[in-house]
Order: sequence, then C-alpha cells, then structure tokens
Amino acid sequence: MSSNFPNMASLGYLEPLRATIPATKVEITVSCRNLLDRDTFSKSDPISFSVLTQFIYLQFGRTEVIDNTLNPDFVRKFILDYFFEERQNLRFDLRLEKPLVYVKASSLTTTTQHESVMMQFCGNKLDKKDFFGKSDPFLVFHRSNEDGTFTICHKTEVVKNTLNPVWQAFKIPVRALCNGDYDRAIKIEVYDWDRDGSHDFIGEFSTSYRELSRGQSQFNVYEVLNPKKKGKKKKYMNSGTVTLLSFLVDTEVTFLDYIKGGTQINFTVAIDFTASNGNPSQPTSLHYMSPYQLNAYGMALKAVGEIIQDYDSDKMFPALGFGAKLPPDGRVSHEFALNGNPQNPYCHGIDGVMEAYYQSLKSVHLYGPTNFSPVINHVARYASSVKDGSQYFVLLIITDGVISDMAQTKESIVNASSLPMSIIIVGVGPAEFDAMVELDGDEIRISSRGRFAERDIVQFVPFRDYIDRSGNHILSMARLAKDVLAEIPDQFLSYMRTRGIKPSPAPPPYTPPGQPLQTQI
Repeated sequence: MSSNFPNMASLGYLEPLRATIPATKVEITVSCRNLLDRDTFSKSDPISFSVLTQFIYLQFGRTEVIDNTLNPDFVRKFILDYFFEERQNLRFDLRLEKPLVYVKASSLTTTTQHESVMMQFCGNKLDKKDFFGKSDPFLVFHRSNEDGTFTICHKTEVVKNTLNPVWQAFKIPVRALCNGDYDRAIKIEVYDWDRDGSHDFIGEFSTSYRELSRGQSQFNVYEVLNPKKKGKKKKYMNSGTVTLLSFLVDTEVTFLDYIKGGTQINFTVAIDFTASNGNPSQPTSLHYMSPYQLNAYGMALKAVGEIIQDYDSDKMFPALGFGAKLPPDGRVSHEFALNGNPQNPYCHGIDGVMEAYYQSLKSVHLYGPTNFSPVINHVARYASSVKDGSQYFVLLIITDGVISDMAQTKESIVNASSLPMSIIIVGVGPAEFDAMVELDGDEIRISSRGRFAERDIVQFVPFRDYIDRSGNHILSMARLAKDVLAEIPDQFLSYMRTRGIKPSPAPPPYTPPGQPLQTQI
C-alpha cells in the first residue's frame, strides 16, 4: 500500500525532524481590562487586536474577534523572534468593528514560552507490511493548524523488522508540537519504512498535549486505526497499539527569563581621553563636537547605551574617563567621573552620559597613556559584591589607540571572568587594533600568569567596519549595536549556569491604578 507521504528514500534510515528555531522566541498573549464601553445597550463589541512590527509598522498578526466584553482575553498568540542586540519596536492597535473611536485599556500581558518535552513511545502488535519480514515502523507527528490542516513537526527513527518497536526518546519544543495550545489536536501516523520511499501506511491516532502530559497510564495507550481497512473489513479492530512510555517537561531557561524575574543589567561607560585623539577643538579630532552630527565616541555610546538602558530600571549609569589630566592640579587619572563627582559618578540616562562627556571635554586636558585595567577593576569591584544573579554588569570601553597596560588588563579580565560581568571594547579612528583581538578571546582563551579566563567576557569591534558608506549614521549605529551586543546573552547565561543560578519567578502583571493605556485607532 503506497501513500502520499513525501519520498524519503534518499534519507535511508530516518532521522528525527529538526526545525531550525531561533535561540529565543517570545510569545505575546494579549488581554485587556476596563475597556471604555461604547455601546448603549451592551458591552463593547466586537474587539480585535493587531500587532505591528517596527520601522514602517507592517502588520505582524491579528487576534480573533471577541464579542460583548470590556475585559477580553484573546486566545490567538503572537510568536516573535527576540534579539537582545536590537531595539524591536512594536505597536499594538485595539480596534472595534465600528466607526473609529478612542479605546482605553488598562493592561497588556506578554509571556515567553521556552518549554520542551521529552517523550518516548513503543508499539505493540502493529500490522505486518513486509513480505519477507515483519515491518520497519516509524512515527510521524503532525501539529494541527488554525485552518484545519496539519503540519509535520517530528519524525522518529525507523526500528527495523519488528511489530513491537520501542522508539528512542526524543525532545521537541512545546511550541512546535502544539503552538502553546495544550488542547490542540496532534495527529500521529504510523508507517512501515520502504527503501524506495513509498512507505506503507499502517494507521494513525490523535491526541493532545494535555492528554500526553498525563504520562504513562491507561489514558495514553492508543489504538492505531487504518480508515481504509476499517471500511473494508467488518471484523477489523485495529492495526496495533502505540503506548506513551515517558513524558518529561524541560523548561529551557533563557536570558529573558532572568530579565522577567528582575535581574538588572548595570551599564558603565569608560571613554578614552588620551592625547592621540587630537585637540577636541579641531575638526580632525575624534572628540570634535560638530553642531551637525555626533562624533565617533558619541555614536558608539548611543548605539550601545540606548539598547542596554532598557534593561536597567533606574536608568542611572556610571560614566568614567581615562588618560586625562584633571583640574585643578593636572594629575593624570585613568578612572575619573565624567560628571566631576567621584563619590557619585552616575548620570541619568544615555542623554545624561552624553552631557557629562561633553562637559568633560571642556574641563580636562587630554594626555595618556591608554590604560584599561583601572576602569575594568572599578566595575569588577561592584560585580564582585553581587553574585546572586540579581545584577549583571556590562562595561563599554571606547578607545582610539593601542593599549599601554596589556599585562595588567589581561590579568583584570581573567579575574573578572568569574564575575557577573561582560566587557565591550569599541575602537574608533584609523589606528591598528591588533592587540584588542587577543583580548577578545574568541579564538584563544585569554590568560595571565598561567591562569586562563573562566569564560569569554570580551567583545571587540572597530567602529570603522560599521560606518555606512552613504553617510547614514543611524544605520551605522544599528549595525554596531547588533554586533557588539550579540554575545551578551550567551555570556550572561554562561555565568548563571556555571553558578547554578535560576531565574526568579516573574512578578504578576502590574496595572497602575488610574493609569489606563490610551490607544488611538
């Protein structure tokens, strides 16, 4: 008996189907509370919600319509790729199916879903399909779609020459299996493998994630039915049974789970004030403050800082400088506060950091040398005092030249690699930055005095590689941020995992009293 199953003869023994899934998916579930009643004789209706993605706000998806309610809980979910290194703007539009009005909602709930499930099945007394042998059975799992169709989401391996197979346990994301809907139908087909790809259909059965989650029990022993056989043979009972042997849910912890649990990302910036940058009053200087555009230091600072600041609740950032002579006595410092207050070097928001940077250029004298270790040690002192996973520290160093204290910097990085801390180094200007590649540690793990860094915590990029040829500085900054921040989530997770730190439970959604969200539609 042949089937419409895709030809897989070239695969030989079947391997489990593995879809390419981005590292982190965000599932957005929408609910509204206390909507403004626009109907005279009933509740407002019908209501639908649209999600639009950034830039030109293309519609990403739309919920179902819910009638006659001021507190809708929409069932349809939105699955989006999450990228820490990018600013992803979303717009939520709430519509009534009637003339345009203003609608007020008091809450919007977002959730993330990163569960996978490990399952194992066995078969018993399956139909014999091979003339000279028994059968070579395998299972094909299908997830049901909203339009009633089915999509293949997993295939098991083939178990050769048996009517009582035991398939290997396999792991599959819950989202791939049922798209987060625990009652969604899951169709499982049983086939006999043939070398020419014309696999013989043995039978099928249906279940759901909720039923499977009961685990091994009488509820998870399924009759395999072949509709054609059932229609032709009056005494047909089944084509065997398939039994669930095990069901284990594995929650995959992601960077976002820690952020939802309250972990704060503390951002510190350190700026190179050495004389090699040139006189700030001259247009040739890397520190020149043009009235028309940001200099390279400003662009690098805003590109990285404006993304990281969204992960810090108080938006207060320490801003440091190094390599300058300070007033009033002209002493050289490699760890000074840009705002002039060494006891409180914090600036409010990235705009505050930018203002402190501009003011420092007017008061300090650029000098040298280029020493990194003092600012690394500065942040490390704070990181060493908070090792419970509640805080993680990111240091951005922006520099123009060859590092002067390489040995000390390598030792500082090796020491910091055991702390909740990452370091981003952005090189500006035309200088050669060969030594920075060694600090990056992507190819060879950095070491000092025979000690190797516990993990890779440094990312270096030269800003010139990201300058847009058309002069589009916004695009240049976006490219820079994407590359320098891309490694932060993995560096963050490597620290948390090696320390056995689990994310704290996410707090319940907060609805500010008397602070409804107003949406124009």
